[in-house]
Amino acid sequence: MTGTEGTRNVITGGLFLAPVIQGERITLHLPARITPALAGLPAAEPSFTGRTRDLQALLEVLAPTQTHTGRAAGEGEGAVVVTAVGGMGGIGKTTLAVQAAHIARGRGWFGGGVLFADMFGYDPVLRWDADRAVEHFLRALAVPGEHIPADSHGRLALYRSILDGYATAGRPILVLVDNVSGPDQAAPLLPIHPTCKAIVTSRERLARLGARLLDLDILDEAEAVALLQRAVAVARPGDERIAAHPEQARHLARLCGGLPLALHLAAALLAENPALQVAELVAQLLPADRRLDELRYGDETITAVFDLSYRRLSAEQRALFALLPLNPGPDISTDAVAALTGQDQASARRTLTELARTHLIEPAPGRQRWRMHDLIRLYAAQKIDSGDLSVERDQALSGLLGYYWDTAQQAARHLRPPTAATSPRFPDRDGALRWLDAELANLIAAVQHCATSTSYPHRILARDLPLTLAAYLNWRRHFTDWITLAAIALHTAEDLGDRHGEGRALNNLGPALRQVRRFEEAITAYEHAATIFRETGDRHGEGQALNNLGIALRQVRRFDEAITAHTKATQIYRETGDRHGEGMALDNLGPALRQVRRFDEAITAHTKATQIFQETGDRHGEGMALDNLGIAFQKVRRFDEAITAHTKATQIFQETGDRHGEGMALDNLGPALQKVRRFDEAITAHTKATQIFQETGDRHGEGMALHNLGIAFQKVRRFDEAITAHTKATQIFQETGDRHGEGIALHNLGLALRGKRRYIKAFKATYQARLILSSLQ
Repeated sequence: MTGTEGTRNVITGGLFLAPVIQGERITLHLPARITPALAGLPAAEPSFTGRTRDLQALLEVLAPTQTHTGRAAGEGEGAVVVTAVGGMGGIGKTTLAVQAAHIARGRGWFGGGVLFADMFGYDPVLRWDADRAVEHFLRALAVPGEHIPADSHGRLALYRSILDGYATAGRPILVLVDNVSGPDQAAPLLPIHPTCKAIVTSRERLARLGARLLDLDILDEAEAVALLQRAVAVARPGDERIAAHPEQARHLARLCGGLPLALHLAAALLAENPALQVAELVAQLLPADRRLDELRYGDETITAVFDLSYRRLSAEQRALFALLPLNPGPDISTDAVAALTGQDQASARRTLTELARTHLIEPAPGRQRWRMHDLIRLYAAQKIDSGDLSVERDQALSGLLGYYWDTAQQAARHLRPPTAATSPRFPDRDGALRWLDAELANLIAAVQHCATSTSYPHRILARDLPLTLAAYLNWRRHFTDWITLAAIALHTAEDLGDRHGEGRALNNLGPALRQVRRFEEAITAYEHAATIFRETGDRHGEGQALNNLGIALRQVRRFDEAITAHTKATQIYRETGDRHGEGMALDNLGPALRQVRRFDEAITAHTKATQIFQETGDRHGEGMALDNLGIAFQKVRRFDEAITAHTKATQIFQETGDRHGEGMALDNLGPALQKVRRFDEAITAHTKATQIFQETGDRHGEGMALHNLGIAFQKVRRFDEAITAHTKATQIFQETGDRHGEGIALHNLGLALRGKRRYIKAFKATYQARLILSSLQ
């Protein structure tokens, strides 16, 4: 502009980072965004897949509308939103952050561009401090070198002013600070203007940064396979090796532990060699002691990534990290770590928390529990095996196994009658059950580990711990685990030449086999156990084996032999002064007597058993005896007494927390209610019993309850529902191999079909029932 006022130029639409030379007819065009800043952002990973929820969560934070809601603790109005993406090395933090940055830029959310800096936080040679990153950002923002202040405070002030200027002009910038080792390395780089945002990635949990924390987990199996497929296809379009061998691909994904870096290395090995089959690569990775070495492509290895985190650990942290793989199970509690290391609980918890911040371990479900990724576990095991650490491996393992053994014994006291037992560690049975629930996988793994050990104390644990866990495994109905552990105990006793131990293991194996309806094998186990106890002079053990044998004999309808076994067991318990054992034998004798229609003797046996359990304080045993007494009362048409007995039993099982026992008592209560024409109550009882058996996984019990429910439905002429119940019961009895139950269910199904005048189907069901039942006579 010229005139009496002189010459004046006005330049708008940009930021002025240096002196401006003004003159007539000057035109200055400023870029829409900072192109140099974009040049530093790595390309998006072409094989990126999965992480849908994580990516969406990150984009929701980056979106311009996300300014007032979902703010992290401590954020006020107008605060800059920072997201700290955390996770172990190789988990894909940078890949996710870069992917989100490219998407956000593509959507026009950051008109000023994206600033990116790899801080090399875990590399002692390449590591950047915040001041160096600020200078890097200033140069990326096209600030001439001569105008970058010499002092760090000046550089930081200029950096923040530029970011604020772009944001004020409506062109906010996204700052991506990658691979920091702590909050101090990232904090100075964070923008101040509320429309600018930042992503920080680290192997540490950056809680002190005041950021939203987004911790990445491993990929699930489907996502891991998809990454393998996509990564191979990027390098070799049309390659179908992953898609053509889905089971092997899933196995490969599992061997890589769902860790993106490991999956990329495996994909690179496949892409490099088109003749390499997935099964061959799986075979190469299968040996645990070679897996880390095999997961290598050129100079890129899993071990190198883990090394960067390991080097930053203190001596105390390294020692604990190396000991953790000694735990044979999938996770470990703080108490167990204290036993492993010889530390007090507070010290163990502090060190574990410090390791968790580095993502070398992570919190596991449950209170004060921890776990390691499979590949990190292999890496940590190499540290103790290499002799780098002055750690007494055997002493540590013995301390851990001793903790499991001692605590399991204390917990088991609460599950054996009388139920009022106490122990120093657990105030009540619920506490004992919670510990056993949490540690079951570790206890099983401990037994399996000790069974292969050459240490005599460890072999003793493999022999004895399964018997300690028997009451718990029965209570929780973990029958498959029970069989596995009992079989290990038996083999261990045989290897040790411990004849008496064999008998105890066989007597423990039998009940587990019986619970899964492998009756003939259970009978063989009991008979063998009884023989061993007689040979070794263990009169009490013989009584236990005979008592168990009688139950199995009754299940295969060998009632006279069952009565003989239970009677002998009762006599032995009396001779040895085991009052509680006598009650158990009498209560088991009663059902066998019922089956041969000796009802009065059965009532006497159950009544005596009830009295003995009351005397010995076994509340749960009292409930079992009352439930059996109720069944005996029904056989002699003393229905009111039966209802009273079953109702008391139901209440006791509810009190003692035996959900399965409650279902049994309700299912036995139902027929008694039917006999006094209280049909609606009977239907309710059988329905509840069916639900309980479904919850507890008792398929055969579910069939029994459905069969009884069908009978109750028939009594009120609800034939359609009765037909459904009997049909389901028949199917369950077929599945579980109960031919007698199948025949009875088919007979009652025929009656229900007849009630609906479906005579042809009724005849078929009845005829089939007769064939089955006649074949069993």
